Amino acid sequence: MAGLRADDHPHGAERLCEAGDRVYSRAVRRGRVPRADAEPVPCLLELALLHPDPDDMDWLVPTAPQEVMTRLLRGVYDEVSTSQQRVGDAVAAVERYAGLGPSVVPGAGEGTAIRVLDGLSRIQAAMDEATEACTTEVLTVQPGGIRPEHELTEGLHRALALRGRGVRMRDLYTHVARHGQGLLNYLELMGGSVQARTLDEVIDRLILFDRTVAFIPANADRTLALELRHPALVEYLLTVFERLWRLAIPLTAPLPDTGIEGISHREQSIAALLAEGHQDAVIAERLGISVRTCRAHIARLSETLGAASRTQLGVRIAQVGLNGPTAVPSITLPGQESRTVR
Repeated sequence: MAGLRADDHPHGAERLCEAGDRVYSRAVRRGRVPRADAEPVPCLLELALLHPDPDDMDWLVPTAPQEVMTRLLRGVYDEVSTSQQRVGDAVAAVERYAGLGPSVVPGAGEGTAIRVLDGLSRIQAAMDEATEACTTEVLTVQPGGIRPEHELTEGLHRALALRGRGVRMRDLYTHVARHGQGLLNYLELMGGSVQARTLDEVIDRLILFDRTVAFIPANADRTLALELRHPALVEYLLTVFERLWRLAIPLTAPLPDTGIEGISHREQSIAALLAEGHQDAVIAERLGISVRTCRAHIARLSETLGAASRTQLGVRIAQVGLNGPTAVPSITLPGQESRTVR
């Protein structure tokens, strides 16, 4: 492989070739590798996974995995953030059009592409109907923090019925949901029929049945919902879910270390949102925690970073690099479904 050109490694920044993986892994284990080892895999230098050892230019040292992930996946993070905003805009537009009159949004006829469900009982009935018709897959996004026991209990009969028919389920939660014993009990009861992953923040509630019908809230208190059967809308929501799922961390896996002593993963998430200019209430809602808890984390963050004011805290956050994306998804390697570079 000597003399291999960069053009012979046609892959993106989200994954490595087999040769690159071997050399980078060796460098992480040993602390450095000879420059000659990296010559056949120029992608390692192009992606800045290796850089010259200042003490001996004949050797290369690895870039810290956390730094590599933040840099390489920034584009993916921005893409998902844009998708989240587009989903919000689409839902707002549907709500606006739905209120124009019955001639714009049809009633509850068979085959209606967009149906407005008014009231909890009607929403429940539509969900039960979709559950009974489901045969292969259910995808859900559950925003907020720790899920109350009564919510899990209410949905348990549907989940058990789906499991009995061999339906596979994938659920997305915020990281805060990891602390709820009720969720852990639910997943243990459901066994391998349910996969769960978490993110710092997710989009609003979404339930997708068999990739053909989706349910989303249509107002803040969730007494109105939209039942979507239009193929383009369902496909769009499916794409958003799959991208979030790819970025999410399995519930059984630990959250990645921030790499900064004294800073927790949640405080890193709060710091990133503070850097974007969000107020405490907005940050709390997006991360699924209370405003009081959010402010307690901000106080600890200020103390750890030695910031005496909110303005100074913003400067400190930027100085230590806490103002970037916090998600650390896995790099896909050839012949493997997923693998996390640590």
